[in-house]
Order: sequence, then structure tokens, then C-alpha cells
Amino acid sequence: MSREDRNKLQKRLQPRHITLMAMGGVIGTGIFKGSAETIGLAGPGVVITYILAGLLLLVVMGAMTEMATVYPGRNMKDFVREAFGERTSFILGWLYCFMWLAVCVIEIIAAGSFLQYWLPSVPLWILSLACAALIILINLMSVNSFGEVEFWLAGIKIAMIVLFVILGVLVLFGVIHGGGDAAAPGLSRLTENGGFLPNGWTAIFSALLVVTFSYGGSELIGLTLTETENSHKILPRLVGSFILRVILFYTLPILVICALIPWNELGGNSSPFVQVLNYTGLKGSAHVMNFILVTAVLSAANSGVYGATRMLHAMAAAGEAPSKLAQVSKRGVPYQTLKLVSVLLIAGSLLGLFAQDQLFRVLMAVPGFVVLLVWMTFCLAQLKLRRNYPVKPTFRLWGAPYINYVAVACLGVIAVLFLFDEQNRLSIGVCLAFLIFLIISSVVKFRRKNLYTKN
Repeated sequence: MSREDRNKLQKRLQPRHITLMAMGGVIGTGIFKGSAETIGLAGPGVVITYILAGLLLLVVMGAMTEMATVYPGRNMKDFVREAFGERTSFILGWLYCFMWLAVCVIEIIAAGSFLQYWLPSVPLWILSLACAALIILINLMSVNSFGEVEFWLAGIKIAMIVLFVILGVLVLFGVIHGGGDAAAPGLSRLTENGGFLPNGWTAIFSALLVVTFSYGGSELIGLTLTETENSHKILPRLVGSFILRVILFYTLPILVICALIPWNELGGNSSPFVQVLNYTGLKGSAHVMNFILVTAVLSAANSGVYGATRMLHAMAAAGEAPSKLAQVSKRGVPYQTLKLVSVLLIAGSLLGLFAQDQLFRVLMAVPGFVVLLVWMTFCLAQLKLRRNYPVKPTFRLWGAPYINYVAVACLGVIAVLFLFDEQNRLSIGVCLAFLIFLIISSVVKFRRKNLYTKN
């Protein structure tokens, strides 16, 4: 077996693995903890924000799917490389790794904070460190075993959301009596305390800053393509239903939350899901819910480690990262990239020692901003490549190329809002500094490469 073959990832992921892995990356801290912030920004009307962001996500996923049918066996980074060259591919790859590392840290810190619901005396950093160790062990499994674990972890939280919505509706309309003031409130609270949009229409766009972080991770499907047989045939069947599920799994729970508990009474210390169950008097179920929340954010962290390690492996294979990172174990695991990510994940878990109250907000803006840049790049890549496709695509993005322009413009506006949001200045400053560093590094790296090639 050649060295190149030894460094190839195994095609062991099945369609159900792909769908649940991508949903595992999307349905995490953004909904279970970040929803308290989005509701606080826009009230019940924040569901409009989630729908608008979902439509943008649909365009991005559609563009990626079209490219996948034209270039089978390649992943999303290959599409960018084909469209814009190795420099842009280099920058995007490292940005994407940076994003997933931030997401992983957010998720394990969130898992630690949920565990404090039962263990309030244990420091956050210790609980987060234990969660990080568990995620690392899961990622050491074979590709197929990893896919199975993630399938069930993601399945648990999806089932939890469905049960939460059903339970909430039953309480809302008096079928189940939770007790207290929350008994059978109906839908009246959706328009109380300032109305459906208590902070005005502009709040919908302010909440987009958090919602884009929440939806970030959907594009993880684009990294699974090299570990899936016949991915160019499978992906078109998955995208439409996947987007619909994502929107429903965000909008329905938020409507239930806002209908059961006044939007301006939600606290930011624990999950709105647990707060709602405590508020309704169903305290026994709050413990069950908290357990599921822990598994949910661990699932998102699991997907994040997968995303970071696979992107680093792809970059190493393309010569855009140290070649050592391309090495794969007998189980098909890129173990060198996993070592690097593990060190960073453990270091990130120790951030719980500092500024715990502000940590979540600061870290959340990092992947949110990077997601915008990544999504715009995918839309622009599809715009450029579609002019000279080597074969006819079996799936076409609806409304292209005009829908691409609309999506890129909307994503650009949200990115500008990020830049002018005072709460995000530190986070965006870090992102921009890292982006500038990558641009300079790409110029130096590929200038040297070109000179070496000429000589």
C-alpha cells in the first residue's frame, strides 16, 4: 500500500450518519443556551430571524450540493480550491479550523455549565475538562463506530426537542397541568410584554448575529463527502429535508418557550429549556432535560472535533499544512490532527478559570463571524465554477445565479453588523487579526512555493 493510500480517509459513513452528524453540529449550544440571548434581543419574533437565516442556509447548502454532483469524491475545501486557487483554499481551511476549535470550546464549556446544575460546587473548568476527555476518546474510534456514536447522540437531542415541543403544547392548552401561574396560558404570552416584536423589527437583524452561529455547522456535510460512498448521489436527497428539520427544530421550541414563560423573564445562567420546565412546576422532568442537554452539547462538540480534524487532514494532504497531519491510523482516524485538536481542546476547557460570565458571549461571536465568511465563499465559488462545469450537474441550485447574489449581499450585511456591534469588538478583532495573519502567510508560503517550483 502506498503512502498516499495509507493517508486516505475510509469511506465508512452512511447517509444516516451524515444527516445526524450535520444536525449534531447545528443543534447544540446555539439553541439550548444561546436561545436565551436571541429571545432577549427580539422576543418571540426571533422565530422570524431563524427562518430568514434558514433560507440563507438553504442557498449555501444548495450551492454545495450542486458542486458535489459535478466534482464527485471532493469535499467543500476542494471546491474553493478549484474556484479560487490554493491561496484562498489555504485561508478558508485555516479559518474553518479556527471556527470549529472555538465551537468545540464553547460546547464543552456549555456541557460543564449544564453539569453544574447537579454539581454546583465543582469548578466549571474541571467539568469541562472531563467533557473534553470524553470527546477525545470518542474521536479515537473507527470512522464507522464514530458515525454510530454520533448518530445516537444526535438522535437523543432531536428526540428530546420533539418531546419538549409535545409536552409544551400539552401544558399550553391544559392537557397537562404543570402548576402555578403557568397552567394553560395558551398563546397569550406571545403577544404580551411588548408584543410579538417588543424591541421592534430591527431586533430581528440584531439577533442574526447569534443565529448564524447557531446554524453554523450545517456545512459539515461538505467535509463528509470524502468518507461517503456515492456522496454526489446521496447529498441532493438529504439537503431539502435537512434544512426543513433544522428550521423546525429551532422555531417550534422557541415558540413553546416564549408561550410558556414571559420572554423578558428568561435568565442566561441555565438553559431556557430547563428554566421552562422548572417554571411550569414539572421539576422532575427538568433533571431528565438537563441530562439530555449535556448529551446534546457533547454531540455538537463531537461534530466540531470531526470538522476540525478532517479539515486539517485535507489541508495537510494538499500541502497547506504540515504533511505529518495527513497520517491516518489503521481505523481510518487522522490521529495526528486529533492530537493537535485534543491539546487545544484541553487548553480551551481551562478557559473556565477566567471570566466565566463573559466567556460564552465572547467565544460565540468568533464562529458566528467566520461562518458568514465561509458561507459567502461557497456561494461565490459556485457562481464562478458553474460557468465552466466539466460535466452537467444532476442537481441545480434554485434561482442561480441571482439567488447567490442575494445571499452574498445578505451575509455581507450581517458581517458588517458584526463589525459594528460593541459587544463583539474583542471577538471580531481576534478574527480579523487572524484573517490578516493568514493572508500574509498565504502570500509568503505560495511565493516561496512558486520560486521553488521555477528553480
